[in-house]
Amino acid sequence: MAEQTKAARRTPLTRDRVLRAAVVLADDIGIEALSMRKLAQELGVVPMALYKHVANKEQLLDGMVDVVVGEIEPPVAGADWKSAVRRRILSARRALVGHSWAAQVIRTRSGPTPAVLAYMDSVIGMFRTGGFSVDLTHHAMHALGSRMMGFTQELFDASPGPDPRTRPARPQEDAGEYPYVRELAGAVAHDEGSVVGQGCDDQFEFEFALDLLLDGFERLRRQGWSSAGRSGGRTT
Repeated sequence: MAEQTKAARRTPLTRDRVLRAAVVLADDIGIEALSMRKLAQELGVVPMALYKHVANKEQLLDGMVDVVVGEIEPPVAGADWKSAVRRRILSARRALVGHSWAAQVIRTRSGPTPAVLAYMDSVIGMFRTGGFSVDLTHHAMHALGSRMMGFTQELFDASPGPDPRTRPARPQEDAGEYPYVRELAGAVAHDEGSVVGQGCDDQFEFEFALDLLLDGFERLRRQGWSSAGRSGGRTT
């Protein structure tokens, strides 16, 4: 261990090394526990040395997002638009599955990082070269939302409290209030091992929604759909 620490100290500190070490550390201890002090310890340097490469923790988190996005497979040349978009998005999801904290950090960014912008540009390009108008591409990107990045933005985060299927029922629930919610909660199970973030966003649910959207986009493309003249529709 002492030899490893000495070797780490001899290796020049670069921004890329800092960011990649931060990703590995967050994978190990969780994003909430990550701090500049712990990262400096891991790298065998004093905390102030990190600030030559990242100005603060927010900039560190931005860079960590870019490292994760950099793991997404490049676009496949020659594929039809639907296969290309689907493959790209599922590759993004695999990157997030490998870093359980990443979706949470992406949600908290105030704007897209350079790597996220490049990824978005490639997805937009797949629609445009696949025969989509700028108008339809604009609305397709809105419909995809966070799914473009490989995760579904849940309406409610998973609660740390008891599972509603197993906790004692309240009197109004015994009386039959919310019967369909209880029916669904009791009947549906999700693959916890493939969930990104928290909630019900497992692989099957994600692909189910993604395929519905892609099929709908293709139908609109074939129809030559336009938002022009529609109530509230605009192309800006």
